[in-house]
Amino acid sequence: MKRELLKTLETQCREESAEPIVFSGGNPEASIILVGEAPGAKEIELGNPFVGQAGKNLDEFLDILNLIKEDIYITNVVKIRPYKKNHTTGRKSNRPPKKQEIERYSGYLFEEINIIKPKLIITLGNVPLRVLLGEKNAAIGAFHGEAIEQETYHIFPLYHPASIIYNQALKNTYMKDLYQLKKYMKHYLST
Repeated sequence: MKRELLKTLETQCREESAEPIVFSGGNPEASIILVGEAPGAKEIELGNPFVGQAGKNLDEFLDILNLIKEDIYITNVVKIRPYKKNHTTGRKSNRPPKKQEIERYSGYLFEEINIIKPKLIITLGNVPLRVLLGEKNAAIGAFHGEAIEQETYHIFPLYHPASIIYNQALKNTYMKDLYQLKKYMKHYLST
């Protein structure tokens, strides 16, 4: 039932998007949803979330949590790749999603959450945190590593795995947050 509802939602998203999309991956029966910002070039090419360099970091993080991608449902707030084009070379590079892109696609995220009915949502970076809290100025630096209890699910914000690629100084904080999440999951998901 959930698969069919998600497939319908994905079809609707594809029909409404001018750009190629990456909708979701993983297990629709999962009690954990992992929410990123938006797909990158590799994700668009392969049609799955978190398969590029950030995907390698994600695999390491799932390993620490004793999870595999098939144990969780994985999605992004924005379903298209936000990019800017170099006018000299014609090459595309990733950029943060614009407000309009976030507004356009966040409704799909809330529908996914409504279908999956998770106990825990792990947000990666500022964009999913802001969308789920409904606070446009929420910053991952202030919320990371601590659970936020909502009415029907809990949110556990983490820095995005890609942030470690660009800022090695975050690695210790990120690892500490992961072990905090592991402890939290053991307690919260077993109740």
